[in-house]
Amino acid sequence: MTITIALDAMGGDHAPRAVIDGALLAEKRNPKVQFILVGQEEAIHKELDQAGVARDRFGIRHASQVVAMDEKPATAMRTKRDSSIRVGANMVKSREVDALVSSGNTGALMAIARYVLKTLPGIDRPAIASIVPSIPGKTLMLDLGANVDCSVDHLCQFTLMGRVFAESYWGMDNPRIGLLNIGEEEMKGNEVVRQAGEILKQTEKFFIGNVEATDVFLGGVDVVVCDGFVGNVSLKTAEGVAKMLSHFLKEAFGQSLLSKIGYLFAAPALKKFRSRVDPREYNGALLLGLNGVVVKSHGGADGLAFSTAIQTAVKLATHQVTDKIRQNVIPMQEAEKK
Repeated sequence: MTITIALDAMGGDHAPRAVIDGALLAEKRNPKVQFILVGQEEAIHKELDQAGVARDRFGIRHASQVVAMDEKPATAMRTKRDSSIRVGANMVKSREVDALVSSGNTGALMAIARYVLKTLPGIDRPAIASIVPSIPGKTLMLDLGANVDCSVDHLCQFTLMGRVFAESYWGMDNPRIGLLNIGEEEMKGNEVVRQAGEILKQTEKFFIGNVEATDVFLGGVDVVVCDGFVGNVSLKTAEGVAKMLSHFLKEAFGQSLLSKIGYLFAAPALKKFRSRVDPREYNGALLLGLNGVVVKSHGGADGLAFSTAIQTAVKLATHQVTDKIRQNVIPMQEAEKK
């Protein structure tokens, strides 16, 4: 099975160089996967030349327009029909490629991808999902910002998509799924969360109930479901705490000669710690629920971070996560009619 991935070469703070560097790194891990750089051909050729990479190393699809990082999604939808994001989404729709990876404008990517690809039958809204580090390994969180206000049905649909992801992407037989709440007790939370919990308790065999934000990182749950407002705040808070701890460590080890000497002894352990929590190793948010694979890379991603997002897209396509979500939605709809 040959996998072909479209890469938005114009999206992000460091494009197209970071995209090309990411493609080169991803190529080493996936020698049989093909990559197509989507964007302004002249700019891509110039960057390939500067990087010492042959122009025919990757496929190139010309797109004359670029969506700015601060551009309004509605404007991009209306005036940028030949943007790298739009052309890449069309390539996914036509099945010319198996996935699109972009570091571009998040709002524009979501709006364009949803307009071009549409949502899967039975899925009202796509969700932004991301893999975050935890003590046992990794945890999937969704939604992380696509849907600020969610209904009970939306949370149930996110749960289904999260379960299918864990089963097909991670190969889990019994993924533990929890609703993010202000406490584990069933009476906690707002009305939407409480109603969703009642339904999931009856319909989702892997549902373990409410979980708190600490559980996301300490373990005990594999998939955490929440609305986009709560999810985004939780994720940004965790990222801020990680940066603060990193700053405090650097500050502590640089205060005196003795602390600098101590750093030399602690360096191997600190290197392992940095690798475990390095956000570049978890880069790549999944737009689950679309009729096609789209992965959003962080706007400031470097080559390593972008290669991680590419790897996520490759695995999503290889394990046919989108098709499996589609197949699981049908039984859910039939159960709701009874």
